[in-house]
Amino acid sequence: MDKFELVKRNTDEIIGEEELKKLLKTGKKLSVYWGTAPTGRPHVGYFLPALKIADLLKAGFKVKILLADLHAALDNVEWPVLEKRYDYYSKVIPLMIKAMGVNPKNLVFVKGSDFQLKPQYMLDVLRLSSLTSIRDATKAAAEVVKMGKNPKVSGLIYPLMQAADEQYLDVDAQLGGTDQRKIVVLAREKLPKLCYKPRIEILNPLIPGLIGEKMSASDEKTKIDLLDDEKTVRKKINSAVCVSGNPKNGLMSFLKHVIMTIKKDRKEKFIVRRDKKYGGDLMYSDYGEIEKDFVTKKLHPLDLKNTVAKEIIGLLVVIQKNKKKLLELSKKAYE
Repeated sequence: MDKFELVKRNTDEIIGEEELKKLLKTGKKLSVYWGTAPTGRPHVGYFLPALKIADLLKAGFKVKILLADLHAALDNVEWPVLEKRYDYYSKVIPLMIKAMGVNPKNLVFVKGSDFQLKPQYMLDVLRLSSLTSIRDATKAAAEVVKMGKNPKVSGLIYPLMQAADEQYLDVDAQLGGTDQRKIVVLAREKLPKLCYKPRIEILNPLIPGLIGEKMSASDEKTKIDLLDDEKTVRKKINSAVCVSGNPKNGLMSFLKHVIMTIKKDRKEKFIVRRDKKYGGDLMYSDYGEIEKDFVTKKLHPLDLKNTVAKEIIGLLVVIQKNKKKLLELSKKAYE
């Protein structure tokens, strides 16, 4: 697989795709950043950007991970617990990257407040605010920030800071979820007005929650937490929405974008263990085969759930080995 295909796979969209192709042809060492704000506790949906980070490293990118503590404050995390939540994220995110088979030492971790409080950065945020209408800032933030019925000014600052981050992290591209599309489009539009270059925007899909909604770090019912034990993982997956014959659900999405991508890279099969009286084991090499059997009801939802649970438990092994320390940090940050 060539570099462009590595970057593009498992994405919904690349804004600036032709720019990316041209840059890759130059042979220049490109850089990209992925940012996450330490708000609610991370969940298994974070494995999707972790996979993309692995792809970008394989494609020769320098990858920076922004742990955006100030963005968390702008998204209504209380200031007294901000540092504690940063501590939790700074320990658990590298373990997720490690679970993807990537050495966290190959990544550059950056704390947002280390550069976002500097005078020139804040001056540029103010300059961006003078170029952005309230309507455009609200529209950009709506899918990312908890705006509520009576939005705070902080929610409008959030997308302006994310735009400035691209310049101050000195990157060629940003990796984010499709819920951030309006923010990155704002960045591409406004940065040139400050005489900065627009960046390439790589957008990965969002994995639906277990109950058919967006998987959310702040809603336990929609997600599998990274610290959930085996019993809890199985219980949550058994309770997940997974209607026979209908592949539009969180489990199938996670299977498609995360589990089967890992299986393909490792040249492994997805094996559904079944009693011989139910037809025996099923073995799959790609997601399309699984979806076909699920739609035709050859693959029963319970068998699918049991196998997905096993795979997720396997992904969490690295994190579970560090659970005691992570629980201590989590208690300080969230309880």
